[in-house]
Amino acid sequence: MKTALITGGALRIGAQIVKTLHANDYNIIIHYRNSSKDAQALANQLNQMRADSVSIIQAELSDIQAIKTLANSIEKLDVLVNNASVFYPTPIQKASKNEWQEIMDTNVMAPFFLSKSLSATLSKNQGCIINIVDIHAQRPLKNHAIYNISKAGVAMMTQTLAKELAPNIRVCGVAPGSILWPENAAELSNEQKNKMLNKIPLNKQGSPEDIANTVLFLTNSPYITGQIISVDGGRTLNQ
Repeated sequence: MKTALITGGALRIGAQIVKTLHANDYNIIIHYRNSSKDAQALANQLNQMRADSVSIIQAELSDIQAIKTLANSIEKLDVLVNNASVFYPTPIQKASKNEWQEIMDTNVMAPFFLSKSLSATLSKNQGCIINIVDIHAQRPLKNHAIYNISKAGVAMMTQTLAKELAPNIRVCGVAPGSILWPENAAELSNEQKNKMLNKIPLNKQGSPEDIANTVLFLTNSPYITGQIISVDGGRTLNQ
């Protein structure tokens, strides 16, 4: 039985990745930061389907020592999904050093050092690392300068680690387009939403299942490494 660790696995896209990998016979470790109730509820739900198949672990991934502690607690691992990230606007004229530190630590530093810390364990099982990137790593989202830069870093990290950790560990990425409205979507008007959808050739949002299924595909693709797959309904064709 293979084991997968999904960071930020309690909610939204992370939770769907957990469910999809679990449905395909993975044992799961759900990492969470603050969402303990959601993580425990998801674990309970899946453990009812298959006993003792899901565990949860809390860590503040912007803390390097917490990353090391998390990694040291894991004895066996086949798949690491670096999903946890911070997303909020940082218009260039208002961006602060604290915002830079928070976003870069969580979005770039954490997956890098978690991958490093778990590389020996993953190597034993010819494992893989899947980084959740973003289509805005290549084409920036206005007013989100620090986030864009962080995801560009994750894209380069994916390619770099694929070289550094070969041949025993594969490293790939999934770059979502418009999958879920932001958590503050109530602030978006229907006109704004339609404007966004009109830029997508398939003229609709994707779903968390689309991302999770692509993660699953990459875990089952032993001759793919260093690649980042955009799952965006064709959005990047129109940017």
